[in-house]
Amino acid sequence: MGEPKQLLPVEGKPLLLRTVDAALESEAWPVVVVVGAQSAAIRPLLARHPVLVAENPAWAEGMASSLRAGIDVLRQFSRALDAAVVTLCDQPNFSAETVSRLIARQRESGCSIVAARYNDRNGAPALFLREHFPTLSALTGEQGARTLLNGVDDGRIATVDLPELAVDLDTPEDYAPFRP
Repeated sequence: MGEPKQLLPVEGKPLLLRTVDAALESEAWPVVVVVGAQSAAIRPLLARHPVLVAENPAWAEGMASSLRAGIDVLRQFSRALDAAVVTLCDQPNFSAETVSRLIARQRESGCSIVAARYNDRNGAPALFLREHFPTLSALTGEQGARTLLNGVDDGRIATVDLPELAVDLDTPEDYAPFRP
């Protein structure tokens, strides 16, 4: 992107703060923000937000290292947390309603994983019950939890159709329609 994606403004607010604000408006708690390569630029944005910050020194390894860092902070925060909703900051259509729909689907289905579904596959954001924390903590590489979300359906995965989350800002071309 040529600049930290997390800091790109969409409707006057950096992508990261849009995601943080949506998470804070939801029933999910605590909210953990994982920072890595751009930590020095990002931390000041978070100073006035009631979030836990997880430092990811292994950020160059890929998305799985961020999952591990976030889950580690959750485990340190409380042994009583029963689930985590994992999201990314580059989906400008993420909202508190997204979190509510994932949680409602988990309660309705009883499944231990609930994933957003768009572009004919499961993806982030996704809700994982605590039983998956060890698996998330063992992931490596750039794939993150993609294999877990799209693996063999053994009845543990439920989905929520969220086509609006297919908008993902990974390239300057993706961001062009949002550029101020």
